This record gives sequence, structure tokens and C-alpha cells, in this order.
Amino acid sequence: MPADVAAALEAELPGGTVVADPDVIDGYRFDRAQTVRPGRPVALVRASSTDDVSTTLRLASRFGVPVVARGAGTGLSGGSSALEGCITLSTERMRAVHVDAAAMVATVQPGLLNAEVKAAARAQGLWYPPDPSSFEICSIGGNLATNAGGLCCVKYGVTTDYVLGLEVVLADGRVVRLGGRTIKDVAGYDLKRLFVGSEGTLGIITEATLRLRPPPPPASTVVATFDDVVDAGRAVTAVVASVRPAALELMDRAAVEAVERVRPMGLEPGIGALLLAQTDAGGDEAARIGAACEGAGASYLAQTDDLDEGELLMGARRMAIPCVERLGTVLIEDVGVPIPQIPALVAAVESVAARTSTSIPVIGHAGDGNFHPLVTFDAADPDAVARAEVAFSEVMDAALALGGTVTGEHGIGTLKVDHLLRQLGPDVMDVTRAIKAALDPHGILNPGKWV
Repeated sequence: MPADVAAALEAELPGGTVVADPDVIDGYRFDRAQTVRPGRPVALVRASSTDDVSTTLRLASRFGVPVVARGAGTGLSGGSSALEGCITLSTERMRAVHVDAAAMVATVQPGLLNAEVKAAARAQGLWYPPDPSSFEICSIGGNLATNAGGLCCVKYGVTTDYVLGLEVVLADGRVVRLGGRTIKDVAGYDLKRLFVGSEGTLGIITEATLRLRPPPPPASTVVATFDDVVDAGRAVTAVVASVRPAALELMDRAAVEAVERVRPMGLEPGIGALLLAQTDAGGDEAARIGAACEGAGASYLAQTDDLDEGELLMGARRMAIPCVERLGTVLIEDVGVPIPQIPALVAAVESVAARTSTSIPVIGHAGDGNFHPLVTFDAADPDAVARAEVAFSEVMDAALALGGTVTGEHGIGTLKVDHLLRQLGPDVMDVTRAIKAALDPHGILNPGKWV
């Protein structure tokens, strides 16, 4: 069967599209989920067009072979990790972009990086807001597949808020267009939102029409430090109750120390937490953010209107995960809770870390309650691995107990399949499986990553 599949793909796809070299394929098996052990694909398809994707899925359906779509491989939950005997379908070569400045939309293929979409919009005097921390290296296709968020989504929303239309290839190879180019469109079910965030389990997105905005005003940056991370959590609650900042990011002591070792920010050693806020609404909002931080017990407070200095500080926040990864293997959590429960969440993470004797630095998009506790351990130590797995599960349990979610932006992938049922419950999972069966009756699209 593997030879038959590879031969059929070779026969129907353009030369150079299908790769059978195991050394090349090996580089496409993994995403950035360090603990996921991927399978070995029978073939790698590097699609250059929607027709290539359609042909691949049509043949995969005929042979009953699973297909795993892959963008830039920067996912953090194992969503694009290969399955044994699958076809890995890479969209990295699909890189067309067209900006219609008058309509304020960009039509893009999934292989473009988020940063490249931003640059294309900026060249026309416009702005594409969604900004995952990995925006310089992550693909727009991966952003769509996971409904990626980022630093500015507290004010400006996540990926799905900017999707006007999609071109999607279904499991049997049919190509459908969902949505369009208008701001308002309520004709039929809003199916495009069903595919955004579906992690390649319902269809493969081959084109997106994205909404653009005028660029925001220059931002002011507020920096506050706290002796206790729980106080920083209280500050977040106070800030969001008063204003809607353009970004509001939290780093606990361990995360700050990890970044300070690589990219020193000149912070005093031993601080309990760092809060970074940006506002593009003028000086009054910055003052109110500062007052909220002082009211929650900030030990240090500073504000800058210097754009380069502000970007340097936010850049340090974006480096947090790579810096922590230097300390060991990392299971990257992605939980979210209602804003008032942030202090309880960070306290719960501290408790889990102490109880399991596991290092769990915490960073997060605090303004929308989406946190990334970084469960860090020595992969060569079986006891440390076991403790880390317990810690990972207990952090998710804590988020659910606080009325939250087990993922805010990274997706379920492989790492959180078992926890999805805990959050959604059996009835919602039945509905989920029914939708999956209707769109993918043979179960070839990223099987095992959800249902």
C-alpha cells in the first residue's frame, strides 16, 4: 500500500511535488511540541497550488491514507506532527499574496509567514493585527488552523476576527469557498469559522481573505514589577476593569530570569513578576494602567513613549519560551481563565510546581486571561518526566476548575486530546464527532488529533 500511494501521487502531481527521500521527510515529521513522538509518513507532498492539495486529498481518500497538513512547523501542541503511514502535506510553497487597499483586505495563501502578511499590508499603509509571539517564523496557514492569538489580541482580537473568506479543500478533494469579501455576510451558516481553529481535521485551507485595518497610533509602554506574582495577577484584573490596553503581558520570576540570562533588560534580580502593558489610546490610559499597578502593590513602575524601547521590552517577552527551552525540555501549557480568576490561576500553578517538584515558569497574555505555564524538566530523568506529566495535567485541571479552558490559542493537537473531553463533555463531543464524520467520513484528516 505505501508504494501504491506514493506511485499514485507521483503519477498525478507535478514533478518535484512528491518527496520520498526519508532524510528530507524526517525534517517534516515534527513541530515544536518537544515531547510528541511522531510517526513516519509514506510520502511528503509539497503543494504549490490548490489543485495539488485537491489531488492529494482525492487520492488519500481513495487509498484510505491519513493526511497531516503542515505549515512552518512552529506549532506547540503536536497538531502537525506526522502519523505513522500518513501523507504529510506541506503548504510552505503556497505563498501568493494580494492586498486590495481600497477594500482593506488581503488575499493570501497559507505558506506565507505572519510577518510577511504584515509587511504586505504595511506596504499599502495598512495593518494586519494578529501577532503570535512567533510571528516572524509561523505561517498564516498555521495561524488559521489553530486560530492563533498573540500579544495584541486583548484589544484587537484573534485570527478568526480577521477572516472574511476561505478557500478550503475537503477530504474528498472538492474545493469550496466560504464567506467572501464583505464586512457583513449572514448568508447561510458561518462555516468559515468552523474551519478556523479546526487544526486540519475538517479540511485544508488553501486561501484566505483577511480583513486589514488602518495602523494604530504610536504606543506607550508601561513596565511594572511586583514582589509576588499573585499581586501581578491582581494588577491585571484592575487594569482590564479600567481600560482596554493594546497589550498586557505577564512574566513571573523564573521567566524573567530565563530571559535576563539571554537578553538582559537591566531588571533587579529576584523580582516576583514583571507586567508589560502597551496603550495606543494616549497618556491618560497609561496613567490609569500605572495607577492600577500601584494599587496592586507594584514595587517599580516606569513608562516610556520611545517606540524602540517599547519594542525592545516586548521583544524580550516574545523570547521567553525560547529562553526557557534552554533550561530543559518544556511542556508548554496554554490555559485560559476568566480575568477575575487570574490571581487564583497563578497561585494554583505555584502550588502545582511545589507539589510536583517541577519548575514551571509562567508567561501569559494576561489581558485576556491566556497563560503559558512552561513545565520544564530533564527528559533524561524518568522521575522528572513523570512529575512533569502530572504537573501538566494538574495545571489544566486547575484552569477548568476556575471556569477556564485547556487551550486559548495553541490548539489541542496531540498533547491535549484526553483533556478535551473533560472540558467539552460527552454531548458536545458527540456533536463534534458528527461534524467530523459529515465532512471527513473516512477519517483521513489528521486522525487522532481531537476525535
